[in-house]
Amino acid sequence: MRICLVINPNSGKKRGLKIFKSIKPILDDKKIKYDVIETKYSGHAIKVATELIIENYDGLIIVGGDGTFHEVVNGFMARSDHKKIPIGIIPGGSGNSFLYNLYQNSLSALKKILEFKTRCVDVIEVKTEKDLFYSINLVGWGLITDVGKNAEKYRWLGTSRYTLLSLIEIIKNKTRKAKLVMNKKKYDGAFTFIIACNTKYVGKGMYMAPKANVEDGLLDLVIVKGNLSRTLLFKTLPKLFKGTHISDPNVSYHQVSSFSLKTKENDLLNIDGELKGETPIDVKIIYSAIEVFN
Repeated sequence: MRICLVINPNSGKKRGLKIFKSIKPILDDKKIKYDVIETKYSGHAIKVATELIIENYDGLIIVGGDGTFHEVVNGFMARSDHKKIPIGIIPGGSGNSFLYNLYQNSLSALKKILEFKTRCVDVIEVKTEKDLFYSINLVGWGLITDVGKNAEKYRWLGTSRYTLLSLIEIIKNKTRKAKLVMNKKKYDGAFTFIIACNTKYVGKGMYMAPKANVEDGLLDLVIVKGNLSRTLLFKTLPKLFKGTHISDPNVSYHQVSSFSLKTKENDLLNIDGELKGETPIDVKIIYSAIEVFN
């Protein structure tokens, strides 16, 4: 086996290189051949995955978080030759939502990866008027984006920043109007936020989409009504960590293969924790788009 090892030294609390040092003896002991690429800037992993000579490797292993995984997937999906290899993820970021219910540390992840068993998982395709993006975790609009805008400023708070910033945004109590189309039905109204999930978890342990399955060919769409009182929003927020929000009368939960969203203004999006792309958007799931070591 020859592996391309992509390390993000800045993921999480800059633990990427420390994690590599801890797993290197295991790779060497098992006589795994590997080339190391250390990412130098935002978007570097996209370039690596796009330009990688696929024939030279049996797999690509990431030491990083959801952001690095997001970049590698976007790089593979953008390849003109459509070639891909299985991806392994050793968690080193602050979120690691895709891996939340699989394993929680680098050694258990590596042990699982080195079994070299694979499965195919879905990817979300997001089309804007100008760009095409791919998502492995979530596509959010509204309050979800507002929280993401400030999250980078408060990274020193760790994962607790998502809860704190959510509380701040609830106090602001913004509501946005949009036209949502799903299952050939149109919904024109006010919303607090809309989030399309591929995975059950977002952030660190927020159980946003309890019914989500990365292999089912469906998006799990969570919609929170707009024009709600702060009291109602404060009651709803804690439910997101337990998954009980899906029975809340102010929340609707749908499983769809695609949807579109149009807004009066060009609103920013949250795609896998990255703030990029703007409405209007057309979103669909691509079934079994990539292969992962699992």
